[in-house]
Amino acid sequence: MPRRHSLVLGAYLAWSERAEGYGMRKLRQRQAAGKEDPARIGERRGIASLDRPDGPLVWFHAASVGESVSLLEMIRRMGEERTDLSFLITSGTVTSAEVLAGRMPPRSLHQYVPLDVRPWMRRFLDHWRPDLAVLAEGEIWPALLHESAKRGLPVAMVNARMTDRAHRKWRRFARGAARALLHRIEHVQAQDRATADRLLDLGLPPERLEVTGTLKEGSKALPHDERERVALAAALQGRPCWLAASTHEGEEAGAAEAHAQARRAWQKLLLVIAPRHPDRATEIVDGLRLEGWRVARRSEGEAIEADTEIYVADTMGEMGLWYRLCPVSFMGGSLVPVGGHNPFEPAALGSAILHGPHVHNFADIFARLGEAGAAREVQDWDDLGTTLARVLEPDEAARMAHAAWEVCSAGGDVTEAAMDLLFAMLDGVD
Repeated sequence: MPRRHSLVLGAYLAWSERAEGYGMRKLRQRQAAGKEDPARIGERRGIASLDRPDGPLVWFHAASVGESVSLLEMIRRMGEERTDLSFLITSGTVTSAEVLAGRMPPRSLHQYVPLDVRPWMRRFLDHWRPDLAVLAEGEIWPALLHESAKRGLPVAMVNARMTDRAHRKWRRFARGAARALLHRIEHVQAQDRATADRLLDLGLPPERLEVTGTLKEGSKALPHDERERVALAAALQGRPCWLAASTHEGEEAGAAEAHAQARRAWQKLLLVIAPRHPDRATEIVDGLRLEGWRVARRSEGEAIEADTEIYVADTMGEMGLWYRLCPVSFMGGSLVPVGGHNPFEPAALGSAILHGPHVHNFADIFARLGEAGAAREVQDWDDLGTTLARVLEPDEAARMAHAAWEVCSAGGDVTEAAMDLLFAMLDGVD
């Protein structure tokens, strides 16, 4: 490659070797802005807060929430096939850590990824000693790739996506550096042809590239008690119902407003509210009853009667039950600035999805569902009521639910291809 391009990468790596001061300033700025977890800030400097597990370890790095979530089902399945494997998942945002908490597959650990500072990356790699590194989405990290190559650590890139903007930036300022770095990646599975063409243009060897499609979570359907589902379906006596799932403060009252509006068209309509934090149930129930609603509370053993208008499902571990019972689900945390919750859970169980504009925690997933006609965005509670009345029509709900299921399950072949690649790399198969 031309010498000036080698100098670009060489200059960056030399700077990165002495960039701890810069890294510390950046971390302080991010922490002041609320973008770092103070209790775990050492992880961003490569200081591990957990011990390395025994045996082979696969390291998955995903930039943020959507990318992290897309890996979970694949990791779960890999762990089922190879019980000797452990998994390290790294990401760079506080939100990603919050979303992953409680959802990690067995034998999986989460750490924040170090900044791309060579001493910090070396410290990270020295501690974790992964047997395989897997980058999701397609970011090019010079220090990470350079230090991995020095150790002979094999690196794969799955679900790769490169935007036109990122491609133009690398092509204009550091095309030779990109070429050198891409040669440190053994295999790339790209989401689409456009990404593949951009990576080839930057110098990725064609024999290391394949276009497989988008790796989606394809979540395992949430479990449920079938006897409870049958009993609750009998209690409904054919009444239409909808779910306000994982609601936050302020959303229960808003959902009740939307419910009142939708009941003008659906007089026997039942609203099921499953609050994100069930310990708020007393406050929720009391507030709804003060507004004149006839409310039953599940944790108190109160049954759904013919005149019950709202059912507060304040129990843990039963979301699979409510998604199966309700053909339409409103995703909580989206009409208040929380960031939304995982829409693949209702999608996997055939529930049409409504949501507000605050869905940054799962923005890419909501976007895919919206493009497929599986989810609809509403702007306020009045809009929710109007939209709900339309979506409750059986044909419309069924169409959206089918589209949601197709989006949720479409990543099966992509997941299989990624697993085949990673197992082959672990086994040293070319």
